[in-house]
Amino acid sequence: MEMFLGDGWKVKPAGGITGEAYIAQQGDQKVFLKRNSSPFLAVLSAEGIVPKLLWTKRLENGDVVTAQRWVEGRELKSKEMNQIRVAKLMSKIHGSYELLDMFKRIGNEPLTPKVILENLRLQLQLFNIDDDPIKKGMDFLDERLDDIKSDHYAVCHADINHNNWILTEEEQLFLIDWDGAIVADPALDLGLILYSYIEKENWSSWLEQYGLELGDSLQERMHWYVVSQTIASVIWHVGRKEFTQANQLKNDLLDLVYHF
Repeated sequence: MEMFLGDGWKVKPAGGITGEAYIAQQGDQKVFLKRNSSPFLAVLSAEGIVPKLLWTKRLENGDVVTAQRWVEGRELKSKEMNQIRVAKLMSKIHGSYELLDMFKRIGNEPLTPKVILENLRLQLQLFNIDDDPIKKGMDFLDERLDDIKSDHYAVCHADINHNNWILTEEEQLFLIDWDGAIVADPALDLGLILYSYIEKENWSSWLEQYGLELGDSLQERMHWYVVSQTIASVIWHVGRKEFTQANQLKNDLLDLVYHF
């Protein structure tokens, strides 16, 4: 990695699950490097959703390395996810025609509820997961599948954990780590935010800042997607042999199924 940066640059891993992110520094100059980052990083940068893209280079082995401006800041705390600026940035992302157009041009089709359910079935078979909480969760998704309809699809981040929101020292908010982004019903992202971080009595006011009313259809869709994402998270933890986390999520899954 240091070879193509030139003399004087020092590169160190930036952490993360993939191990593909690095921090490069030369004196006071610092940049964030990512190997094989999201192909629509340029659009995200142009719209101010992620820190500015500085350059892109292709290595001899075919890997693509991107460099972004390093920003001094911090991750959002859980309690800060209820802020207006989070709702505003999420609305900007879901309303971006440029982002959606770019995503579709590289061959991404909308991830419909039917496809989500089929994918979950395949993964559950692969990992041989068929206990009672999972069965109840899958039955819930199957029984309500025909009611989960939306006429609006957008680019969804699909991993809106508060650790992926960066607030700079200049009070600019970014949403990073777009490797798992999909085209889907925005209710997928919204459900994950509201169920994870916002008190239910504040859902309407948060969504008002986003630009939506909390109607029955939106509530049903958000709940459906949260159930599906919870099952997906169980599968992910089982795949990593993190059974304590998986079992806790199964308890959460039963709460979601029985308290709708």
